[in-house]
Amino acid sequence: MELRLNDLTKTFGDFTAVDHVDLAMTNGVYGLLGVNGAGKTTLMRMLCTLIRPTEGTITYRGRDIFDMDGEYRKLLGYLPQEFGFYPEFTVQDYLLYIASIKGIRPAVARKRTKMLIQKVGLGKAANKKMKTLSGGMKRRAGIAQAMLNNPKILVLDEPTAGLDPNERIRFRNLISELSGERLVLLSTHIVSDIEYIANEIWLMKDGRIIRQGAVDQVIRSMPERVWSCRVEKRRVPPLVDRYRISNMKTEGEKVKLRVISSERPLQGAVPVKPTLEDVFLYYFGEKAGSEDYDKI
Repeated sequence: MELRLNDLTKTFGDFTAVDHVDLAMTNGVYGLLGVNGAGKTTLMRMLCTLIRPTEGTITYRGRDIFDMDGEYRKLLGYLPQEFGFYPEFTVQDYLLYIASIKGIRPAVARKRTKMLIQKVGLGKAANKKMKTLSGGMKRRAGIAQAMLNNPKILVLDEPTAGLDPNERIRFRNLISELSGERLVLLSTHIVSDIEYIANEIWLMKDGRIIRQGAVDQVIRSMPERVWSCRVEKRRVPPLVDRYRISNMKTEGEKVKLRVISSERPLQGAVPVKPTLEDVFLYYFGEKAGSEDYDKI
């Protein structure tokens, strides 16, 4: 199985949301990482045939997905950032309703609904109304609806937005378990969502894929080094002005800094192993400015 994006471009008037993207995917988890406005949602909406590209093609096993039409959509499961539901429906009724829209036979729908409710950890909430669920439980119901047709391609747009840390961890574990024999594409601006489960990561900025590869490859792509140092508070503002600071931790009268720099930022700074979070800050962040020091 191969899903391929060929010179994919999408413009809205004079604005280019996706800019000549070339990518290929097979089974596994792919993480699309970038800040809000990078073009991630537009890319995913094209993959789900919700909007057409201005230029380029998307092919599945060599066939244009827009020409495949319903045949392609039968292979697809999609969880958008915001998904609609009838608030008075129970979780079970909601899933059965979505299954009917997807054209799944009633007997199969009942079996899949029962299985997926357990799979996503909503067994005790099956008969609760959707409007009573927490944010994390609604997202789990969203995953269940995306999985109803046992899709070969699962597309998840900012799936952990608004979730607390425990729900985020539960969600990541669920995605990793579901990835099995399918292609999972997960877009996010939260590094921890994909750092440990993605087989390949794409960094997207201003509509372009600027880096791609396994986590270690993407980390090695950063040309600068990461340093750790402890300094007196009065010395922090000039360092913040000059360097990208990926982490600050106040320790009594001193502050422990994690500094991204090609050169040693000050005497006593020691090199440390970079992380994907450091890489995210390097490619997408800016020097914070000394006024931000007042917030720590």
